[in-house]
Amino acid sequence: MKLQVLAIGKARKDASWDLWSDYAQRIVRIGPGLGFREFGLREFAEATPKNPSTRMAMEAQALLAATGRSTVVLLDEKGRDMASETFARQLASWRDDGVDSTVFVIGGADGLDDVLRQKAALRLRFGQQTWPHLLVRAMLAEQIYRAMTILAGHPYHRQ
Repeated sequence: MKLQVLAIGKARKDASWDLWSDYAQRIVRIGPGLGFREFGLREFAEATPKNPSTRMAMEAQALLAATGRSTVVLLDEKGRDMASETFARQLASWRDDGVDSTVFVIGGADGLDDVLRQKAALRLRFGQQTWPHLLVRAMLAEQIYRAMTILAGHPYHRQ
């Protein structure tokens, strides 16, 4: 299964980028042996209208066009909390059911338009707190890597 992160905004080459890159490289190394053949990031420019609703709608259209027929996971503050083991089982289930591609969507600073929520197979959050979008990328990559290590029986994840 192909995994891709779609994100509004361009990453800066800072500590959050270094974290993202480290986990992305780990995923690329371990993934193919577990049936995850590809992992990547696609960034989209932030929309420029002053009205937040218009901005979110424009960003949603760009993101939706990029999702294609993929299974969509939204990183959404209104999503559900999920244990790492449960997340690993969900990825494995999609893989085993023949899902070809899963995309993880991180919206812009104003959040996510409801049209994206309607297409999502899963809405996921990293707790009730609000996190910077660049840090969410790194946290997501770490959780994907952790899920893969759980599936591989690797000792990275300790219970």
